[in-house]
Amino acid sequence: MVAPHGVAQLGRTMLTELRIRDYAVVEDLTLSLGPGLNALTGETGAGKSIIVGALSLLLGERASSSVVRAGAERATVEAAFDVSGLPGLRDRMDELGFRPEDGRLILRREVAAEGRNRAWVNGSPATATVVGELGSALVDLHGQHEHQTLLRSGEQRDILDAFAGSVERAAGVRALFEELQEVARELDRREVRRREIESRADFLRFQRDEIEGAGLQPGEDEELDAEVARHEHAEELLEGAGRAHEALYAGDGAVSDTLAGIRDLLSRLARVDASLEPAVELLNDAYHGVVEAGRQMADYADTVDHDAGRLQEVRQRLDLLFRLKRKYGPELADVLEQGQRVREELEELEESDHDLQALRNRMEEVRGRLRDEAASLSEVRREAAGTLAAQVEGLLPELGMPGARFEVRLEPLAEVSAGGDETVRFLVAANAGFEPEPLSRVASGGELSRVMLALKSILAAEDQVPVLVFDEIDAGIGGVVATAVARTLHDVAREHQVFVVTHLPQLASRAASHLLVEKGRSGERASTTVRSLDGEERVEEVARMLGGDPESSTSRDHARELLGTC
Repeated sequence: MVAPHGVAQLGRTMLTELRIRDYAVVEDLTLSLGPGLNALTGETGAGKSIIVGALSLLLGERASSSVVRAGAERATVEAAFDVSGLPGLRDRMDELGFRPEDGRLILRREVAAEGRNRAWVNGSPATATVVGELGSALVDLHGQHEHQTLLRSGEQRDILDAFAGSVERAAGVRALFEELQEVARELDRREVRRREIESRADFLRFQRDEIEGAGLQPGEDEELDAEVARHEHAEELLEGAGRAHEALYAGDGAVSDTLAGIRDLLSRLARVDASLEPAVELLNDAYHGVVEAGRQMADYADTVDHDAGRLQEVRQRLDLLFRLKRKYGPELADVLEQGQRVREELEELEESDHDLQALRNRMEEVRGRLRDEAASLSEVRREAAGTLAAQVEGLLPELGMPGARFEVRLEPLAEVSAGGDETVRFLVAANAGFEPEPLSRVASGGELSRVMLALKSILAAEDQVPVLVFDEIDAGIGGVVATAVARTLHDVAREHQVFVVTHLPQLASRAASHLLVEKGRSGERASTTVRSLDGEERVEEVARMLGGDPESSTSRDHARELLGTC
């Protein structure tokens, strides 16, 4: 039994399965991946890098219809992750409206030969951008493809901060910068608002004076309308009230006298037949009601007053209210609300100088704290930059880059940014005798992967991205260097799940999981397949990679030696 190597001491977060359908020469394959180091091997041209390219679709790379397998309608790439150990990612999924299913996150993209491309998160429709965001939080891909995090803006700064132990300090600077931006936006908003109010302050004061000067009372117009009606019909009201008083109470044959007579009659009869008593009570109540109504008519008649002067006064007041309602209404309540709004705007103008000065003071206070924190962060970064550069440069010769130089350069900014006082740049000279230049200018896919491997080796414990994918990392190396690269990847795989495409037997032999890529035929078309190797099949593949005859006992013994002792 061949002993497995490189089983990582990981949490549960990892890529558990990758499924690819109708992508390039892949018809339908499923890769089951385990923790630690996963090696993907096979003959040149079998389609190893195609698999990595398919994975890159889930990390935000642009989709082209050219990747769809000939004769198929669409290509599909789907990856399943166990994200139980990433509460931060689960929180972000909640923000985006997705939930892990039993701790699993499934990302899927579909590229159509014709028509619209689509994407899903846990079976729910999503955008390619969202899939790329979640995928990039889980996987770092290094190699010949576009998705190379080491070249991203800000990534180099974040690596330096992780090494320096200044991630929280950098987050504090970012928070202060965002607070400063928010205060500045509020100050701008308040200043624009002040100018807006100030430009029409005279008009607002006119409105305030006009409305307040009217001394309006809620419901006043309705009360005045009723008073006008009483004045205009005073004679009619007085005559009617008098007639009602006479008929009900004061005149000959008044209703009250008639009711009293009938009540007295029934009262006498009720002494004979008690069943009439309820009728007597009703008549008694009616009598008192009629008497009270008659008396009220008399009192009302005393209040009716036809005052022409008061009528004119009320009409003038109603005319004023009508004009105000026409300007600010349509109802009197609207006029009162407008008056309140105008008063509040003018109060805002009066208080604006104090508020603006308070905001300016706060902005200066936050700016000062930002400068101090950024300067402190810069000091930590400067101290760490030389140490990181020296450690990376010390590893590069072992990784097949003898004479390489690595530099971490801090370039001051004119103004403090969200990232601090400086831009952080990684520079490398891949060969002796050359001046270091930015990675994007001088590093090939293999060199870039090895620089990243050196960084990941140094930062393995602090790195938050759980899955690392390396393609082309073994380009142009062998012998002792190959063994060093294998050892370094093995060490990194203690902290991460590592997926590597390789031609190196030294590297493949250290993998906890060994996958073989083979090209065959499906019908009349070429097709790539993948199968997991174990036992003698793995011995045979490592023997082939060693360059000897995989059937010979010598090659197989050498392969067993690598698998058993590396």
